[in-house]
Amino acid sequence: MKICIYGAGAIGGYLGAELAAAGYDVTLIARGPHLAAMQANGLTLEIGGERKTVQVRCTDDPAEAGPQDYVIITLKAHSVFPIVDQMAPLLGPDTAVVTAQNGVLWWYFYGLPGALENHRLEIADPGGRIWDTLGPERAIGCVVYPSCEIVAPGVVKHLEGNRFMLGEPDGSKSGRVKALGETLTSAGFKAPVRRKIRDDIWFKLLGNATFNPVSVLTGATLDAMGTNPAVRGLIHQMMAEAVAVATKLGVSFAMDIDKRIDGAVAVGAHKTSMLQDLEAGRSLELDALVGAVTELGRLVHVPTPTIDLVLSLARLRAATAAKD
Repeated sequence: MKICIYGAGAIGGYLGAELAAAGYDVTLIARGPHLAAMQANGLTLEIGGERKTVQVRCTDDPAEAGPQDYVIITLKAHSVFPIVDQMAPLLGPDTAVVTAQNGVLWWYFYGLPGALENHRLEIADPGGRIWDTLGPERAIGCVVYPSCEIVAPGVVKHLEGNRFMLGEPDGSKSGRVKALGETLTSAGFKAPVRRKIRDDIWFKLLGNATFNPVSVLTGATLDAMGTNPAVRGLIHQMMAEAVAVATKLGVSFAMDIDKRIDGAVAVGAHKTSMLQDLEAGRSLELDALVGAVTELGRLVHVPTPTIDLVLSLARLRAATAAKD
């Protein structure tokens, strides 16, 4: 089995290190000092109080890797569109593309019964370029729960979690998704195969679409936002709007909104990934995490006024920060 991790940063490095240590044929696509360090010294993973270094094939040129059985994309969602053509050398006739990314992605309506089946979500895939280049029939959904960080070039630190939830867009337990789940499990991950992967996408998205943009506006941690009465009320209203959109799309939620907020508060004084990106001067995942919810709301005729307002403010905050 040949596996390529495209965008081997923190999460991709964690995946790649454990898969390589388990003996799988892995190629990491990365760039910059992180790539140079991995090529020179191997990839080091700090996990459970230990450090282990694996020698793994690393490159910035997909053509060097050739066709793969699985391409696991761990780039931020907005980073795929500009480089999607570069993935072509990795794609054989039966290559699966695993979207280990946050937010509502380009394949969302593929194989989803109803009036919107095979609808192309413009904010996730302008002009349908990713859909046409990769092909939605290759897609396997993946909801990522681990938290990791790059602490130095070539060194990834695992903070918590090891769950990667997998699912085919059509809900089937296909041979390819079951084989991927078994592979990840054998490498030490939890990788359940889900029949309703969109439910899992939305459960995580409830937090990302609300706490993330509000953190950009406030600079606050999860616990601070969730325990401030006014801010908690804002987040609650945003979640209620998102739930209304998702429910119209056939999604079911196993937890109510207050419990979802309490779960984020329990994480403690943690900065969201979007706030960390803002502080580091990186571009923000506003389209996939927030803008997609508003576009979906318009599609199903569900208003999202609170999310719309917060999104507008967060976009202005990001633009202002880019000028600093």
